[in-house]
Amino acid sequence: MKNILCLPGDGIGIEVMAEARRVGDWFVKNRGLGMRFEEGLVGGSSYDVHATPLTDQTMQRAMDADAVLLGAVGGTKWDNLDFKVKPERGLLRLRKDMDLFANLRPAFVYPALAEASTLKLDVVSGLDILIVRELTGGVYFGEPRGISDIGNGQRRGINTQVYTTAEIHRVGRVAFDIARKRNNRLCSVEKANVMESGLLWREEITKLHKAEFADVELSHMYADNCAMQLVRNPKQFDVIVTDNLFGDLLSDAAAMLTGSLGMLPSASLGATDKNGKRRALYEPVHGSAPDIAGKGVANPLATILSFGMMLRYSFGWSDDADMLEKAVGNVLESGVRTRDIQQAGKKLVSTKEMGEAVMNELERLAAMAPRRERSGA
Repeated sequence: MKNILCLPGDGIGIEVMAEARRVGDWFVKNRGLGMRFEEGLVGGSSYDVHATPLTDQTMQRAMDADAVLLGAVGGTKWDNLDFKVKPERGLLRLRKDMDLFANLRPAFVYPALAEASTLKLDVVSGLDILIVRELTGGVYFGEPRGISDIGNGQRRGINTQVYTTAEIHRVGRVAFDIARKRNNRLCSVEKANVMESGLLWREEITKLHKAEFADVELSHMYADNCAMQLVRNPKQFDVIVTDNLFGDLLSDAAAMLTGSLGMLPSASLGATDKNGKRRALYEPVHGSAPDIAGKGVANPLATILSFGMMLRYSFGWSDDADMLEKAVGNVLESGVRTRDIQQAGKKLVSTKEMGEAVMNELERLAAMAPRRERSGA
């Protein structure tokens, strides 16, 4: 039995999580998946109750869970809190304490939404890439860091970009493994021409490739060129692996190729332990959107698809993940839309109605596929 900790968080996180939970319950009932769901507080909702964005008890529950599914954190309500207790600190602690070093950000364009992209149809149609971002190292965590007074009315800000062989190899292995399961191509991105840390990254990815993944086609690209190529010809990529800073920038750029942040899931993975268990957190790319929270207009598909990534990457239930992704695609093809992806002549639905549309399509697909008993999986 897989134990899943659901953390709805703030804003629209509560609404989209409700639909993901309904989809999860459907898979338990109709596909025989052994899953048990629990809920907890994170972000502003946790601060309002416990005066902290994440309690030690909830953190321990996340550590013990087989996977964590998160909605969104933050909102204007908590803008004036001290930095140490802002809602986002809860999410950062989850990533840090669970040691989630590999962030997976797919950028997939559903045919029905290709025209929603700001790029030309022929550039984005059929796009399916995955960016693997190193999440716990680099310039966001390196030391020394800070702001200091250097006299004469001048101040200096310092952030240190630093990586070790071990950090590069562990995220590289994740990326190579995923590339093997896709189209067997990996592009490693850095700035080896001007940064020693980038040179180390290129050298270590190359060593890892020769030692363990020679069957995968490996290429290298400078980060600035990669940003340009994502806009110019994104379909040249299959899997991209890069550091924390460049991954932050490139994954957001790739996200907008798809037309809407409301459609994009993500996964953050830790190392596999001796028992084969890997700590993991799944969440939509979008934020808490406090301006539309409680109005029932948010798009739940990114959270539902994040649940699908959980089925695939944490539990190995790829056929069920495929079914869910197909159901979402079919719903979009039928013309059902939430407000963020609405197009002329399409059917506008609420958050709950979109969740119901996905489950109705799952029912239809399930009728054509045998049900398997896997409660002990």
